[in-house]
Amino acid sequence: MTVAEGTALGRLAGLVECGGVVVLSGAGLSTESGIPDYRGPTGRSRNAQPMTYQRFVGSEQARRRYWARSHVGWRQIGAALPNAGHRAVAALERRGLLTGIVTQNVDGLHQAAGARQVIELHGGLDRVVCLSCRERTPRAELDLRLRAANPGWAADAGQINPDGDAVLTDEQVEGFRLVGCRSCDGVLKPDVVFFGENVPRPRVERCFELVGSARALLVLGSSLAIRSGLRFVDRAAALGLPIVIVNQGATGGDHHATLTVDAPLGATLTALTATTTPLRAQ
Repeated sequence: MTVAEGTALGRLAGLVECGGVVVLSGAGLSTESGIPDYRGPTGRSRNAQPMTYQRFVGSEQARRRYWARSHVGWRQIGAALPNAGHRAVAALERRGLLTGIVTQNVDGLHQAAGARQVIELHGGLDRVVCLSCRERTPRAELDLRLRAANPGWAADAGQINPDGDAVLTDEQVEGFRLVGCRSCDGVLKPDVVFFGENVPRPRVERCFELVGSARALLVLGSSLAIRSGLRFVDRAAALGLPIVIVNQGATGGDHHATLTVDAPLGATLTALTATTTPLRAQ
């Protein structure tokens, strides 16, 4: 660790160990679990054509393409394990230093690491929702149904996107069979917020309430390139809260930051937990 990194870590620890911290996490926190992020250190988008809500609901072929690709990608997302960064965040929560975690990720790794106070801003890939009756079912159940509906179908992907969308050719997608809701045969959608779809307002308000009652905001692994996450940084700045951003590469919120740390998340957060003490017994 360089002198500059050591100084930044000391300042970070000084802010966190007083407690009252809200975490805002992004895809960069999960890269060490084998899940790629959206932009990387350069800030350039890795996925030029993400599925939009409008395309998904408007075209059966678009849904076939999505579910075929997601069926393959789910193998990697579903098998991913929490990394040192997720475990460190859960440890900080157990020490009473965090009042909540707002994650833009849909992989469920915060919870798998033991964190409890998690708001999934964009939903979770481990659930499926029917667009007709709104019934929610486990993704593992859908995975079994899709396997049964597509015996002998197999496709290897050369790339997996952060939302679990595998890159497949049109030939690989052709012939993939969809299944409907078990209860009403309606259209099934992952319980996540697609591009072009709004985050449910009550969920957004809960996040704003968390930020409004926080003593500091800690951003982890987010480029803050879209409004969905940046609005909470803007709110924290308007309230005069200290804002710390730990990310590899520049972010859209750096101009608001009290401190920025450009370093790998796992090692940095592990070092942070080694220098902080519990605020109260859990």
